[in-house]
Amino acid sequence: MGIYVEILIRAPMETLWAHTQTPGLHERWDLRFSRIDYLPRESETAPQRFRYATRIGFGLEVAGEGESLGERDLASGGRSSALKFSSADSRSLIRDGAGYWKYIPTAEGIIFLTWYDYRTRFGALGALLDRLSFQPLMGWATAWSFDRLRLWLEDGVDPAQAMRQTIVHGVARVGLALIFAYHGLVPKLLGPHADEIAMVRDAGIAAESTWAVLALLGIAELLLALCLLMFWRRRWPSLLCLGLIVLATIGVALISPRYLGAAFNPVSLNVAIGYLSVIDLTVLSSLPSAARCRRRPASGTT
Repeated sequence: MGIYVEILIRAPMETLWAHTQTPGLHERWDLRFSRIDYLPRESETAPQRFRYATRIGFGLEVAGEGESLGERDLASGGRSSALKFSSADSRSLIRDGAGYWKYIPTAEGIIFLTWYDYRTRFGALGALLDRLSFQPLMGWATAWSFDRLRLWLEDGVDPAQAMRQTIVHGVARVGLALIFAYHGLVPKLLGPHADEIAMVRDAGIAAESTWAVLALLGIAELLLALCLLMFWRRRWPSLLCLGLIVLATIGVALISPRYLGAAFNPVSLNVAIGYLSVIDLTVLSSLPSAARCRRRPASGTT
């Protein structure tokens, strides 16, 4: 079936063409490539060959080569570009493949789309690995990269800045989830801590209800941790964190003020949660998202 990705970009055709066909610009926004180099042409009519590399972690790169199979203007005023690619690198799951890009002008902007497919190495094991993980990852990386390109051309968000903000969002969101998961699980559900019990009792909860209240609070914190991860790009989980820690700090100050000066106290913890929430909310507005791309062709676009 191959991989299909489509996005609407509000930018001039020449600008979009340059940012997708110029190696130095292309490699800045496309997550799939760390380096793209054009190779010398044997003649003006010869296909444009290129060499590419992709970082796979731990300082390693997977390399390959390809060539442009032609570029043409469409009758509709759009453009298209086709290519084929292959890798002799034994670490590469992709053996060879082919695909195309299309640029279709509309009243709202340019529909920029791609379709590509490939053959894999390593026999049945490679095919299984591709189906279960590699192809979904490549589809996501293509769509995420297309939206990073859109942000660059429409809003002026540099691709490197978009990557930094994505990392900041991930660190802040995972950090918040871990904090709430830990405090819901360890001092409340697994073995209620004496301080947790004391604060519940300070709030006027009867002794026979203390364990039930702590269990409910622990489950609520675990659910919030889960929401932070499930609703990855939504603002409300971080806003909820911010609101809850303000209320929690006020509650401790009024009900159990003796804990405000403790060595490990609610003030320092809640300040950290507040800052992580604000940081997350600050970067959320301009993050690339694969969800903004169409992953199945609409009629007339392929």
